[in-house]
Amino acid sequence: MSEKLTIFQKPTCSKCRATLAILKDSGVDFDSVNYYETPITQEKLRELVSKLNLTLRDILRKDEPLARDLGSISDEELIKIMVDNPDLIQRPIVVRGDEARVCRPPENVNELL
Repeated sequence: MSEKLTIFQKPTCSKCRATLAILKDSGVDFDSVNYYETPITQEKLRELVSKLNLTLRDILRKDEPLARDLGSISDEELIKIMVDNPDLIQRPIVVRGDEARVCRPPENVNELL
């Protein structure tokens, strides 16, 4: 795999920090995107979901208070809410080319190395 890795993360997240440590220790070149400083767009979130080969609801952090109140809404409504409330997005997400992984546990990143 020659594509550069990108990690979408939140610096205060322990799983994100652990995944970053694995990436640093591996010596691979990667980009880090703090999606609280550089928000994920609706288009980018759709792209990530596609690369993960998951559904939008699969990457929804269901234990977040806002998630519990969502009920049955459309994916279009959900994507807007997730972009506006990034705590609802599972993290970290690591991308390499057309593949991506939610790194929970952090060792999932090894599948992309």
